[in-house]
Amino acid sequence: MTNILKMMNKTVKVIGAGLAGSEAAYQIAQAGVNVELYEMKPKKKTPAHSSDLFGELVCSNSLRSLQITNAAGMLKDELRILNSLIMKAADSSAVPAGAALAVDRAKFSAYITETLKSHANITIIQDEVTQIPDENFITVIASGPLTSDALASSVSEFFGDNGLSFFDAAAPIIDAASIDKSIVFAQSRYGKGNNDYLNCPMDKEQYIKFYDALINAEEAPLHDFDKNEQKNLTVFEGCMPVEVMAKRGIDTLRFGPLKPVGLTDPKTGREPYACVQLRAENKEKTMFNIVGFQTHLKISEQKRVFGLIPGLENAEFLRYGVMHRNTYLNSPGRLTQTYSTVLRPSLFFAGQMTGVEGYIESTASGLLAGLNAAALVKEKPPIKFPSSTIIGSMAYYISHGGTGKFQPMNANFGLVQPLEYKVKGGKIARNEAIYHRGIQDLKSTIYNMTI
Repeated sequence: MTNILKMMNKTVKVIGAGLAGSEAAYQIAQAGVNVELYEMKPKKKTPAHSSDLFGELVCSNSLRSLQITNAAGMLKDELRILNSLIMKAADSSAVPAGAALAVDRAKFSAYITETLKSHANITIIQDEVTQIPDENFITVIASGPLTSDALASSVSEFFGDNGLSFFDAAAPIIDAASIDKSIVFAQSRYGKGNNDYLNCPMDKEQYIKFYDALINAEEAPLHDFDKNEQKNLTVFEGCMPVEVMAKRGIDTLRFGPLKPVGLTDPKTGREPYACVQLRAENKEKTMFNIVGFQTHLKISEQKRVFGLIPGLENAEFLRYGVMHRNTYLNSPGRLTQTYSTVLRPSLFFAGQMTGVEGYIESTASGLLAGLNAAALVKEKPPIKFPSSTIIGSMAYYISHGGTGKFQPMNANFGLVQPLEYKVKGGKIARNEAIYHRGIQDLKSTIYNMTI
């Protein structure tokens, strides 16, 4: 690698000036390395963009919770400790939002744009990049979930078949600690396997109440650029939204994802009328997904309707079900914990393309990719953060995946390395302990960094 590095151009190319790309460029430049930051706006925009500024927030102006007992709050503090540009912009443009961090969009993006344009080590190139730069350049691709067709084609060709997904269809994921174990039971159908599923049994009255709520629930509005894809997806049986399936008839779910055949409720000794199954999302079994529940319902409706499932009345959703256009890598085995590619260590990816979901999650991936791109230029060891931190646990997830098909994920405590001891005081006390352990581990890692 050392000989290869000596032949490389020492200016890093960063493609995309969204949150991840802006953060990556800033971290590289702050490390004293020259950056070429490519942004296709204003010459070309995706259907989601309206501003010419960097770091544009295309959906909500909220960066979610500030509470340290929330994974999003913990990640914000990690980013602050790591001198994040995006967090500086957010803190300087914050507007009142209770326990959340919300920003003035224009001031937020202006802060990022002005900082990057005035940085001595950054050259802005406002043009579209249509293919991955050659191996002579250390490159960070942070082109976002609506990556242009030309660049997406180049990325797909680089990784080969099944390397890139274009639609995100995923069922909700539940925090295992919030599942009512007095109601659900562990059992595999017909007794096969090792009781790998948790089962939420329904009698006829519970099923009909759930069914009525589901078919009458409100769906999330579609962006214009999602409408054609959503129309196609609803007729693809493998990804059909559970609410669409339900509208085919009252018993359709009982012959589909809610079929009770081969299951016996230990409380009654009988087969339930219907049964929702939960499958472990990771080997530690801290997260479970609701099997077959891909959905396009509003988030508030998901919480209300799925809360009618026995055992999930008080469920904490680590991720809600989603169905939308989202260009992302099938990252496990293709990306490392530094966000570099296995095939070419000098090529990094960052942002939602890697399988992280959300503003601050994208920021965190850009920060870590940027630090490692700079470390590579300087011939320093790669930088990895422990899985006791949110930034480290997300990097581990995208590089290793869970137990099932890889799906994008928000920051959540289910990804974090479990505590090695019991904590009294319930979930809040447990999360506080996770926070303090993670922050201490992060500071220790930073202390030993050589970049």
